Amino acid sequence: MAPHGTGYMSEYQRSLNDPERFWLDAARAVDWVVEPRRAHSDAEAPISRWFPDGELNTCFNALDRHVAAGRGDQTALIHDSAMLGTIRRYSYKELTDEVARFAGVLRAHGVGKGDRVVIYLPMIPEAAIAMLATARLGAIHSVVFGGFAATELSVRIKDAAPAAIVTATGGLEPNRHIEYLPTVREALAKAGREDTPVIIKQRPGFATDPAALEWTWTDWDAALADAQPAAPVTVKATDPLYILYTSGTTGTPKGVVRDNGGHAVALLWSMRNLYDIHPGDVWWTASDVGWVVGHSYIVYGPLLAGAATVMYEGKPVGTPDAGAFWRVIAEHGVKALFTAPTAMRAIRKMDPAAALLATYDLGSLETLFTAGERLDTDTYHWAGKVLGVPVVDHWWQTETGWAIVGNPRGMEPLPIKAGSPTVPMPGYDLRIVDGGGQEVPAGTEGNIVLRLPLPPGTLPTLWGDDQRYVDSYLGAFAGCYATGDSGYVDDDGYVFVMGRADDVINVAGHRLSTGAIEQVVGQHPAVAECAVIGVADELKGQRAVGYVVLKSGVSIDPAVLESELVALVRREIGPVADFKNATIVDALPKTRSGKILRKTMRQIADGADYTVPSTIEDMSVIEDLIPVLTAGR
Repeated sequence: MAPHGTGYMSEYQRSLNDPERFWLDAARAVDWVVEPRRAHSDAEAPISRWFPDGELNTCFNALDRHVAAGRGDQTALIHDSAMLGTIRRYSYKELTDEVARFAGVLRAHGVGKGDRVVIYLPMIPEAAIAMLATARLGAIHSVVFGGFAATELSVRIKDAAPAAIVTATGGLEPNRHIEYLPTVREALAKAGREDTPVIIKQRPGFATDPAALEWTWTDWDAALADAQPAAPVTVKATDPLYILYTSGTTGTPKGVVRDNGGHAVALLWSMRNLYDIHPGDVWWTASDVGWVVGHSYIVYGPLLAGAATVMYEGKPVGTPDAGAFWRVIAEHGVKALFTAPTAMRAIRKMDPAAALLATYDLGSLETLFTAGERLDTDTYHWAGKVLGVPVVDHWWQTETGWAIVGNPRGMEPLPIKAGSPTVPMPGYDLRIVDGGGQEVPAGTEGNIVLRLPLPPGTLPTLWGDDQRYVDSYLGAFAGCYATGDSGYVDDDGYVFVMGRADDVINVAGHRLSTGAIEQVVGQHPAVAECAVIGVADELKGQRAVGYVVLKSGVSIDPAVLESELVALVRREIGPVADFKNATIVDALPKTRSGKILRKTMRQIADGADYTVPSTIEDMSVIEDLIPVLTAGR
C-alpha cells in the first residue's frame, strides 16, 4: 500500500503492528466501571474477545456521563416526522430520565441482565428509548425492521427467546398506515411464544385494538407514568449488547452478536476520526433502527460521542417532495448526513436540477457520507455538484458494525476517488486473494478478506451458534474472515468493492436473501422450481427478479402468476423485498450437480462479461434464457 499522509498511515500501521496498545489508547474515550488492562484475548480462538477484563454500561456512556459532565441541557435526540409534520427534541437529561423510567418498565416485566428484548417499532423516539433502556439493564435487544412480515418476525422471536416484546400499533408510509399488532400476534403464535409480555406504544389512526387480540399486553404510556427509574447495570465488555439478524443464503437468519465494550470503543473512534463528529455537533443518519446503520449511527454512535442525532420518519421523496432532505438539514443545522445512494438517486430522479435545494440554506452541511450499497459514479458526481460538499463513500457490513473501508475525515481527509470507499480503517488487515487464498497483485480483482483478528466492534460470533459463525465466515480462507465481496486494491492502496460473491442481494441498502425469497416463491402450487437473482437497478442498486419453471401439466396466465407470487412474497417476507417481477421459463441453467447458475444469470441480465462454467449440464438452456434475461435492459 502506497503511503498516504502521516496521520492516517501511521495510525493504520500502528493498529496492525501494536493492536494491544492502539485499542487500549482508544478505550480511554469510554467511561469504564473496571478499566481494561488487556485489549484482546484469543483464548477462545477463533472466537475473538476484546477488553476481556473490562466492565461498563453502554447506556451510561451514551447518556448519563454527558449529564454528569454538565451537558444535560444539550440536545441529544431530534425526532422529525415528515409523516406527521411534527418535531420533538430531547435534551440529554430528558432522554436519560425517559430511558431510565422505561428500563424500570422492562424490569417490572421481568427483564434482567442477559435477557433478550425484541423491539418491533417504527422510526419513533420510543425505538431508541427501548434500545437504550434494554442496554441500561444489561439485557440484549434484538430490533426487527417494521417492514418484515409475521413469518420473518416469528423466526427471530423463536431464536432470540425474548423476555418481552416492545412494539407499536403501527408505522406510517406515504398514503397508508401499516398495522403492526396483527403481525406481532401472528408471529408470537407461529413462534409458540404467545405468553411473552408485549409493551405497546399506541399511536393514533390505527384500527387494531390491542385488547381485542387476547394476549398479555401493557400500554407504554401508562406503564411509563408509574415506573420507577432503573440505574445502569454493570456488564462485562464481552457480554452481548444486541443481536441483529441478517439474511443468510439459506435457512435461519444469522443472529449477529455485538458486544458492549468493543462496540463502544469502535463507535467512539469512528465518530471522531472517520466522521469528524464531536460533542454538540448535529448528525443525521437517514436510515432505520431496524438495520445495522440505525443501531450504530442513529442511536449508539452519535450519543456515545455526545452529539445530537436526528431520527427521521419520512422518505427522501414524497414527504412531501424531493426537497425533504434539504429541509431537515437546514432546519436542524445538520453538520453531516449519512444515507444510502438509493436516497440520492430517488431525489435526482424527481428533481434532476436540484431546483428545490434553492429553497433551503444548507450552510451547516460539511459532508455527505454514503454506504449500504455501491455508490455509482453518476450519483457521486451529481450529489457533489448540487451540494458543494465532499461526497464520501465507505464500505462495511452488518457483521462488522462499522466501516471496514472509509476516508478518515476527522483524522486526515484523503483525496477521494470516484468508485472507491478509500482505504482500510485501523484494525482491518484487508487482503485481496484468489480462490486458493493466495494474494493477488494490485489492480487484480479477487476475494476481499480480512486477516484475523477482526478489530473491536465487529461480531465475535453468531447468537447461540459458534460453529455456524466459523463455517459462515472463517472457513473459506485460512486465518481470514471472508467478506463475501469481491474487489481490488489499486496502486495507491485504494479499495474498490465490485459486488457480492454470494447470493445475498442489496435492495435500497437492505440485504436480503434470494434463497429466502425462492423458498416463498416455491410455495406456489404452480411452481416446480425457481431462481431469484438481484439485477442492477438504477434507483435501488438491485432488485429481486424471479424466474420460475411450472409444474408439468400446469397452465396459468403469466400475469396472474406474477401477481400471486408478488402478493405471496409481500405477505411472507414483507414489502422490504420489493419483489415485483416473475417470469415463466422452460428450464433453469444448472451444473451437473444440480446447482442453479444464479451468478451467470445475474451477469447476463446486467450486461456484464460472463463465462459459463464448464460444469453446466445443458448449454442450450442458457442459450434459450439469454433473450429472457436481457429483455428488461
